[in-house]
Amino acid sequence: MLKKAAALFLVCASMAICVSCGSTSSHYLYAAIPGSNQIVAYREDPNSGVLTQLTQSPVSAGQAVQSIVIHPSNKFMYAVNSGESDISLYTISSLGVLTEVTPRTNVTPDGTAPTLLALDSAGGFLYVGNSGSNNISVFSVDSGTGVLAPVGTPFPIGTIPLNMALSPSGGVLYVTGQGQTNGFIEAITLVQGVPTVVNNFTTGNSPYGLTIAPGGGFLYTANTLDNSISEFPINTDGSLGQVNTIGETNSSPVAVFVDKSGKYLYVANQGSSNLAAYSIGSDGTLALLTNSPFATGSGPGSIAGDSGGKYMFVGNQTGPVIQSFSLAGSTGTLTSVATYSVPGKPTSIAITP
Repeated sequence: MLKKAAALFLVCASMAICVSCGSTSSHYLYAAIPGSNQIVAYREDPNSGVLTQLTQSPVSAGQAVQSIVIHPSNKFMYAVNSGESDISLYTISSLGVLTEVTPRTNVTPDGTAPTLLALDSAGGFLYVGNSGSNNISVFSVDSGTGVLAPVGTPFPIGTIPLNMALSPSGGVLYVTGQGQTNGFIEAITLVQGVPTVVNNFTTGNSPYGLTIAPGGGFLYTANTLDNSISEFPINTDGSLGQVNTIGETNSSPVAVFVDKSGKYLYVANQGSSNLAAYSIGSDGTLALLTNSPFATGSGPGSIAGDSGGKYMFVGNQTGPVIQSFSLAGSTGTLTSVATYSVPGKPTSIAITP
């Protein structure tokens, strides 16, 4: 009887230890710094949202590195270098260390000044938005090495791509742009990774912010010039339904982010130096939280969240700094954790799963 009681005590004690410790797997956060041609790298504590800069950070990148994305295998990261019109491939070690694989992959001669990246959820295709040539380059990804191979010729879109996002299924690529009188979204159907049919939908002016809800049911744009947020239901064929646009009392929304639960949407207002926060209804409509907005550093321009859904990270243009926030899942409230100085304006943030 005593042996059984002791064994039960040990089992209970070990369970208590596991519960109190929380997650033990670190995440790694990376940010592109185009002004210094570098990528900064941090370990994120998944239990506190605290960042610790890796000793190998910052890492050298290509000229004017703009956007970064992590492969779903967690083995590779890609970065587009606008100043030299190419793509860098990095391997990611188990400790988050980046090592570049050379040579870099050119988007020229048919693509120039790449600024955007999107990678499908299976990790099979990489899409590159070229701001100099107004088109989209497509590359297939070798799952074993991460090496890229071009697929066809770049797909013309007729304007500078402002932002890009893939549907969760990978069947549609959404690209925002600005026309003479209004902003728009191009919904590009993909067949085996190749762009085919394009449908255009009108949104607010200068739609620099773009995101899709985790379930794939709704798409949102942050319209910088209009100080507004547009919401679209996504139909089963990837087309967009009737737009619902709401005005903001804040200035210059440039980035938009939906949390992992799909319950809250956050907007980086660069002109107001804050994050506006909204609850998301079952029909995708937005309602401003009563304690919104939440103050940030000066000029927030990019937002990312970790896979646990408990922490968000904001790249502030002035300072410049990366700011960590904890996210209360029951209320959507953000609480600042800490800020971290970086060597230049961060334009893109990516976090390992």
